[in-house]
Amino acid sequence: MMRDTWMEEPDQRVPVRALFGIDSDLRVPAFSGRDPHVPEIDHAYRFNPEVTLAILAGFAFNRRVMVQGLHGTGKSTHIEQVAARLNWPCMRVNLDGHVSRLDLVGKDAIVVRDDVQVTEFQEGIVPWALQRPVALVFDEYDAGRPDVMFVIQRILEREGSFTLLDQNRVIQPHPFFRLFATTNTVGLGNLNGMYHGTQMLNHAQIDRWNVVATLDYLSREEETRIVLARVPQLENDRGRALVASMVSMAGLTRRGFQAGDLSTLMSPRTVINWAENCELFHDVKLALRLTFLNKCDEAERPVVAEYFQRAFGEELETPSQWHDERSK
Repeated sequence: MMRDTWMEEPDQRVPVRALFGIDSDLRVPAFSGRDPHVPEIDHAYRFNPEVTLAILAGFAFNRRVMVQGLHGTGKSTHIEQVAARLNWPCMRVNLDGHVSRLDLVGKDAIVVRDDVQVTEFQEGIVPWALQRPVALVFDEYDAGRPDVMFVIQRILEREGSFTLLDQNRVIQPHPFFRLFATTNTVGLGNLNGMYHGTQMLNHAQIDRWNVVATLDYLSREEETRIVLARVPQLENDRGRALVASMVSMAGLTRRGFQAGDLSTLMSPRTVINWAENCELFHDVKLALRLTFLNKCDEAERPVVAEYFQRAFGEELETPSQWHDERSK
C-alpha cells in the first residue's frame, strides 16, 4: 500500500504562525520529504483557526481529534490539508455500511507462493496504519456499524495496543501514528432526518476522543473567494457579483434549514457546483434547478424561489411554471 522507504519520524518542527498564519507559538512536527500518501496541497483552501489548532494538537501531542459539522463544511479536507502542509502521510477510510470488521482488522486470503496456493493473513487498514507514521482519518464516523466501532475503540487510547487474535500478536502503535474522525452528528444519531444511516454512539466511545472541534460554514466573503478560486472564469466584476448573490442565497437556505423551513440546504460544495454549472449551461436559473432545486421537496420549492428573489432581485419560476413557459 505504501512504499517501505518513508521517513520513520518527523525530522523538523515547523512554526504554526508561519505555516498557517495563526497567532500561536506552537511548533508542530513535520516531515521534510513527501510520501505518495501525503495529500496534495490545495492553495485555495481556507483554514478555520480554531479547528486548525485542534487538528495540529492531534499531530503535535498525539491527541485523538474528532471534527464535527454539517455536510459540505470541509471537515475531511481540513484534516487532509493540515497533513499536506506537514508532509504527513494520510489515509482516509469512509465508514459506510459496507466496511466490516474484517476490512479493518484483516483476514485470511489465498495467495500464490512459488506457483502454490497458500493461505496467508493479510492485515487490514488498522494494524497496517498503526505500525506506521500515518494519520488515519475515519470519515462519517457515526455511520459505522457497531462491530466496526468496537474495533476502533481499542485504538482510541493513545498508548493502547492492538491485539490480532487471529495471529496471537500484539501490535504497539508507532510513536507517530495519529487518529482523526469526522462526523455529522457527534454520535447523536439521525435526529432531524438529514443523515440517514448514522448511529447513536455510546458515551464510552465518544469520551475517548480527546478533542472535539466544530467546523461551521465560512463567512460570506471567505466562501465567495473559495468559489471564485474554484471557478476562475467568474473572476471578473460580473462574475464576482453573481457569486456573491449565490453565496447570499446559500446563507438563506442555511438559516431556513435551522428554522425548519427547509429540509435541505446549500453547502459550499453545492455553491461551487452551481457556479460550475452556470459556466456549462450559461443560465443561472437552469443551473440552480439542476444543481439544487430538483433535490428539494416539491412543497419547499416556493421557499427556495423566495430566497432566489431576495438574493438576485428577480423571480425564479418553479419547475411547473418553467415547463408551462416552454410549452407555449
